[in-house]
Amino acid sequence: MSETAQVTETKPARRSIGATRNPESEAAILAAAEAVLLENGLNGFSIEAVAKRARAGKPTIYRWWPSQAALLLDVYHCRKRTSFIFPDTGNIREDLRAYLTGILATWREGTGGEVFRCVVAKAQGDRDALAALSAYMVDRRSQSGKIIEKAQARGEVRADVNPTLTTELISSFAWGRLLTERLDVTDAEIDAVIDTVLAGIVTQPAA
Repeated sequence: MSETAQVTETKPARRSIGATRNPESEAAILAAAEAVLLENGLNGFSIEAVAKRARAGKPTIYRWWPSQAALLLDVYHCRKRTSFIFPDTGNIREDLRAYLTGILATWREGTGGEVFRCVVAKAQGDRDALAALSAYMVDRRSQSGKIIEKAQARGEVRADVNPTLTTELISSFAWGRLLTERLDVTDAEIDAVIDTVLAGIVTQPAA
C-alpha cells in the first residue's frame, strides 16, 4: 500500500449529523472555503474544492449552505464577529466614529475584506448570491440602526431621522473604499465623514 493510500485511510471523511450542523465539520468547511477562495480566487472557488479540502460531503455543504454566496457570507461573518462589536458609548459621535473605524479595520486586517469583496463581486452576476447578500445586509442595517435609535432615545438625534438610512450612509463610504482598495483611511477623513453626517441629524439646542 502506498503512503498516499495510508494517509487517506487514516483521515476518513467527517460525518454529518443530519440537519443539525456538526461543529467540527462546520468549522472545517468554513476554514476550507476561506482557504480555497484566498488561494484560487473567486473564479477558482467551487463547492467541490471546498468539500475535498474539508473532507466533507457535497450534500452536507449544500444542505447547510444553499449557495456559494451563503457559504462565503458565513465565512465572512465568522471572521467579523470576532473582530467587530457595535459600539455603545452613550455618545452619538463616538459611537458612529467607532462604527466606521471598526468596519474599515475589519476589512483592512486579516481576510475579511477580501472575502466580502468576493461576495459583492459574485452578487453582480448571480441572483442567488445577490439574494443572500441582500438578506445579510437587511440584518446588518437593522443592527447598525440601533446606534441611531439609542441616540434618539437619549435626545441626541432628531426623532424624524431614519436610523438605518443614516448608518447606511456611513457604511457606504466604507464600501466604496473597500471596492476600490483604499482602506487606509486617515483619522481626519473619518472625522470629516462623521461630522458631515452629524450636521444633518443632531438635535439643535434650544434658542
